[in-house]
Amino acid sequence: MNEWHIQSRAHACQACEKPFADKQAYHTVLYEEKSELLRIDICTDCWQAQYSESAGHRKGFISQWLGVYQAPPAEPVDPIQKETAETLLRKLIEENDPTHGPACYILAVMLERKRLLKIKEQIKRDGVRIFVYEQPKTGDIFTITDPNLQLNQLEEVQRDVAQLLGFSPPPSAAAPTAPVEATPAETPAEAAK
Repeated sequence: MNEWHIQSRAHACQACEKPFADKQAYHTVLYEEKSELLRIDICTDCWQAQYSESAGHRKGFISQWLGVYQAPPAEPVDPIQKETAETLLRKLIEENDPTHGPACYILAVMLERKRLLKIKEQIKRDGVRIFVYEQPKTGDIFTITDPNLQLNQLEEVQRDVAQLLGFSPPPSAAAPTAPVEATPAETPAEAAK
């Protein structure tokens, strides 16, 4: 069962509905509700008044963290969209195809290594590890199930990811190669003819 969801950071406090200002600190609380992960973003005032004492004691509490709101840039959308690891990850998560589970995991790890995603929490549910990642610029939350890849599966998954990103995979080491015939060495004079 795939439980991949993207929850964007709210642009306003979800308690008082006051919009966040650029560079304003806010608190995020992650709850499990009806087998779903629910994210709540709260301003500092509401956190102190309503959540700071009881957030960790509420039913379904998983985690909480402090973030800094970054207002979205007012950049025009590039008409030519290039497939990047992050856009591919978002696309695969939306498709929710279980065959892409290993590719999603590899993409998330790649983005974490490049510091484009930050791991916020590891959850173990029914013996399966689930990683909760946050995209710091947008505040989007990604939940990625660990496919428990074995070493002998990595090459195939890496080829799949490269292919999904639009790169042609290198020829497999097992692919037969044409025999190379030995040719007599040419002298510079013969090569010039």
